[in-house]
Amino acid sequence: MSDALHEAEWKPKHNPWLIALTVTLATFMEVLDTSIANVALPHIAGSVGASQEEATWVLTSYLVASAVILPISGWLSNRIGRKRFYMTCVAMFTACSLLCGIAPTLPLLIFARILQGLGGGGLAPSEQAILADTFSIEKRGQAFALYGTAVVIAPAIGPTLGGWLTDNYNWHWIFFINLPIGLISLYLSNRMVEDPPELVERTKRRDPVDYVGLLSVAVGVGLMEFTLDKGQEKDWFGSTEIQLTA
Repeated sequence: MSDALHEAEWKPKHNPWLIALTVTLATFMEVLDTSIANVALPHIAGSVGASQEEATWVLTSYLVASAVILPISGWLSNRIGRKRFYMTCVAMFTACSLLCGIAPTLPLLIFARILQGLGGGGLAPSEQAILADTFSIEKRGQAFALYGTAVVIAPAIGPTLGGWLTDNYNWHWIFFINLPIGLISLYLSNRMVEDPPELVERTKRRDPVDYVGLLSVAVGVGLMEFTLDKGQEKDWFGSTEIQLTA
């Protein structure tokens, strides 16, 4: 009861709307990257000497990695602290964007996209939890409306921006544009975001780890994402590969 009361009385040191803008910036970056790569696939395939089907792994690898980290991000936040986990995700996403941009071959690009997906997949649940703790119940609707605006706008401008960058520069820039956004987001997050006292106490408890459960969730969700993403391309259950992953 005392913990609940303490949490209810807690308020962040900084203006809640500045915190909301900070986490929304990372949301915009991550959702934009998800949509912007679609239009660049033909350019990527031609640049690295791959077929169009092979190049689609640039998208699939990211989605599968995101799906793997998404369901266990809450546990990781409780284990190491939400702010630390969130900033790790932003830093990992930003650094791997650089690796994607300089990757000379398709295997290296796919590897970098897997790492980028692991960082990007943890952003959304962390950001939503930050918003929920930062704002009172009365203002959470407005905060999530701001968050939702970024989720809607980013995929709307992603294909246009991606086409413009690849036509006027090259496909590497669809990843390089994440660097300034990521660095700004990392700096602001370090200054603005903080964990509520209840979460700090929970982090110190060090509850036992359900390794079997975590591994099962990660593998199961990853295989489900692969099945849904590649099913249409491989004729669904007409493919032995899809049967196995399903």
